Parts: sequence; structure tokens; C-alpha cells
Amino acid sequence: MIQTDKAPKAIGPYSQAVQAGNLIFISGQIPIDPKTGELCLFGGDAAEQTKLVMANIKGILESQGLTFDDVVKTAVFLSNMDDFGKVNDVYASHFKDHKPARATVQVGRLPKDVSVEIEAVALTNQ
Repeated sequence: MIQTDKAPKAIGPYSQAVQAGNLIFISGQIPIDPKTGELCLFGGDAAEQTKLVMANIKGILESQGLTFDDVVKTAVFLSNMDDFGKVNDVYASHFKDHKPARATVQVGRLPKDVSVEIEAVALTNQ
């Protein structure tokens, strides 16, 4: 199990991330500020929420000596597919030439009524 203060603490019976062999499975991240533990909805702005979600994923990756270049798969969950373009722009800014496999779906509801949740799988040499 992976635990870092660079990302929000788990708000349920799960780990921030788990390493299995040479894969790291990062639990779905929502826009919670890891310093305060506070939910940041940014007035419903999906792009701003995505910036914090990606920062949380980055914090978990960095805690293991990894970067976004090590991510091989993501899943993006949206409460409204109309936000896809805004979320995709922020997401794409973290993946330049490296493009992991990805699924993006609209769901009925996300934890704490956020607009976006993203999970990731990264490959490590350990």
C-alpha cells in the first residue's frame, strides 16, 4: 500500500495507491486539497477541479519516484460529458508525447458531487 501526504488521505476503506509487481494502481482522485483535506469544487468548474485531481495524481507518482510518463492507463469519470473538452485540455497538458490508454465515461454521480474523478495505473522498474 502506498501512502503520501502529497495527495489527499483516503476517505474510505481503500488506499491512495497499491503496488502489485511492477504496476502501481492509483485510486480515483477527486479535487481534495491534500494540505487541508478540504473539498475544492471551484464553483463547479470542471477544469479547475481537474487541475487539482492531476496534482494529486502527480503527488502519488512523485512519492514513488515516477512521473506522468510512467502512466500506462487512466480512467476518467465525469458527472457531465459536456465538461469533456475542458477536462481533456487539462488532462492533455500533463501528457505531452506520452499518451496512456484511457477510458472516459459519464457516470450518474461522483463522490461528494464532484465533476471529475481520475484513476491511473503506472509502470515502475521496482
